[in-house]
Amino acid sequence: MSNSRNDFTATALGFPRVGPNRELKRATEAYWAGRADAASLHAVAKELRAAQLTAARDAGLDSVPTGTFSYYDQVLDTVVLLGALPGRVAGIAGDLDRYFAAARGTAEVAPLEMTKWFDTNYHYLVPELAADTVFALHPEKPLAELREALALGVPARPVVIGPITFLKLAKSVDGSDLLDRLPDLLPLYERLLGLLAEAGAEWVQLDEPSLVTDLTETELAAVRSTYRRLAVLPARPAILVATYFGRLGAALPGLAETGIEGIAIDLVAGADADLAAARSITDTLIVAGVVDGHNIWRVDPDHALPRLTGLRDAGVTVAVSSSCSLLHVPYSLAPETGLDERLRGWLAFGAEKIAEIRMLATALTAGETEALGIARAAVADRKADPRLRVRAVRERLADLDADATRRAPADERRTLQQERLRLPLLPTTTIGSYPQTGRIRVARAELRRGAIDRAEYDTRMRAEIAEVIAVQEEIGLDVLVHGEPERNDMVQYFAEQLDGFAATGNGWVQSYGTRCVRPPIVYGDVSRPAVMTVEWSTYAQSLTSKPVKGMLTGPVTILAWSFVRDDQPRADTARQIALAIRDETLDLEAAGIGVIQVDEPALRELLPLRRADQAAYLEWAVQAFRLATAGVADATQIHTHLCYSEFGEVIGAIRGLDADVTSIEAARSHLEVLDDLGAIGFDLGIGPGVYDIHSPRVPGAEEVRSALALALQAVPAERLWVNPDCGLKTRGTEEVTAALRNLVAAARALR
Repeated sequence: MSNSRNDFTATALGFPRVGPNRELKRATEAYWAGRADAASLHAVAKELRAAQLTAARDAGLDSVPTGTFSYYDQVLDTVVLLGALPGRVAGIAGDLDRYFAAARGTAEVAPLEMTKWFDTNYHYLVPELAADTVFALHPEKPLAELREALALGVPARPVVIGPITFLKLAKSVDGSDLLDRLPDLLPLYERLLGLLAEAGAEWVQLDEPSLVTDLTETELAAVRSTYRRLAVLPARPAILVATYFGRLGAALPGLAETGIEGIAIDLVAGADADLAAARSITDTLIVAGVVDGHNIWRVDPDHALPRLTGLRDAGVTVAVSSSCSLLHVPYSLAPETGLDERLRGWLAFGAEKIAEIRMLATALTAGETEALGIARAAVADRKADPRLRVRAVRERLADLDADATRRAPADERRTLQQERLRLPLLPTTTIGSYPQTGRIRVARAELRRGAIDRAEYDTRMRAEIAEVIAVQEEIGLDVLVHGEPERNDMVQYFAEQLDGFAATGNGWVQSYGTRCVRPPIVYGDVSRPAVMTVEWSTYAQSLTSKPVKGMLTGPVTILAWSFVRDDQPRADTARQIALAIRDETLDLEAAGIGVIQVDEPALRELLPLRRADQAAYLEWAVQAFRLATAGVADATQIHTHLCYSEFGEVIGAIRGLDADVTSIEAARSHLEVLDDLGAIGFDLGIGPGVYDIHSPRVPGAEEVRSALALALQAVPAERLWVNPDCGLKTRGTEEVTAALRNLVAAARALR
């Protein structure tokens, strides 16, 4: 055990890593494209790490996490650390290329599955483990990044995903109980702790967010035995077990009894019960997550400080922290000069949250400061803004009746829709977006800097749409899309046209790998002042006799992929957004669009981590979708799309959405979701994704045909649709065209 415990007072649990201007994204994609070598990529990464670490140190954090940097994903990094990469990538030369093959796949190798990181919009890669998986420690990355930080004079605290969470997040490929692998895994963690201590680490952070989920008694016992074993090691750093995204509950007292030196608890998403339990833990450092790492509102010191002082006054040793890693918020407010100045004063991005942590840590020891007064004034100003509560929006919601979310039975709708659309068996379509070509990016950049006007931009976008329609007709798809060239992002595009939202200029957040998004900010009551998509959809429809889908994003996904207001229940905000989308569906229908897709890929994402909280969420989430879609006539076909989640937990809700057709990510999981749908008697149209668009490989027609044949074992042909598993925005035009030709050929062969 460590001989002494040098406690710290102010920290964060992790940092963003793509770079304030997405430097890592550009460097990584240049490496993938062969325009840069590995040395160039590593140089960019090292510079980004150094800038982040020294900025945190200089801002006053006296313990700074290291090892949170990743070229793609921290769970994949842990797979590499523990020597658990799947055997199918073993033949790929070079550590870096092998790593990226596991993440993205190659023409010959399928990637690891990808799913959501707890209740966030970050995606992690799912480890594949079996009873005979052989673990082997490869500690080079955490050791190198620790030494790098110490050389910069940074008080470094290495961060590693803990053994319980690693096993809980993994997929058992042979049906074995992965918790049985703990005895094989723990010697590697013991060795790693020893190596980190030798390299100069005083503390190590083991991330265990799985402890805030429902755990069985067996799992709780495994937590206690694991950390008792690690705590008695003779030479190791002090151990901080970091939990976040919810309440620990029964796991908290069990952890406190193991002999570890620190526990991080989320006091934003967590519960008052955890706070009360922590007051009795006086021999362990409590790292209190009172600054929200998952949202962008300034901290309310009159809420946070009493929690901190209550712990201190109870005799608890307290450090102030973010509630979770700052990976989930943008780097800094500094570039956001275009934001409404009043709104800007209510916000805190990554750099500002580090300052808030230091502010609260100082207040805890020194009392009132000028910074506290400024924070209080900002919180008060936000509460007083009249845009937060709009009478017309609230009165419209209050006047809704139950019929607003009802449609005729599915079989009646199916008959009317087939009479209107005249689709063949196994109809083919895509999810919505087409590749964002260089022409589109140039036009968007020229519009931003004023080199072209809106009329010229719209002309260029119509040319892109015409090309996409022509390509789809030539390929032979049955239900077409306009390709969404005018859209920067499936949420931001709508947020920029809705009242109650604000968009950032540089508020990038990593979603997965090099995919970054700019979540809009929901700050007030939401409404739709004008039509948003009708012009583009009707133009596309005018170019073809085949049906063209109107493409909308659903209320739950807009909510989930935004930084949402925290001054009212999410259900209320979702209903406001749903009404805005409902207005758009009615205008699309009135304009002659017969198929309308309302995407809800984030349905699973917002699912509460505890089962006791899930039913209430699913009820309002389903009702919000139905409110958005139930206003159209029965002959208008409603589609939805779901992707990259563990669907089993929300399978009943998928049926409850009552969409006529649901397209769903299924390629990486080998269509496993169809078993879940069959178990609940799902009787609506279903389009299980038959190939993975997040991998650069092009599936052959026989591969697609085999996937469809498998799907036909679970879904009657008259309800089965044929589609990729997600939008095609991130792929190249040539590979998309080749893949869709094979998709159409496979469907025709099976007809």
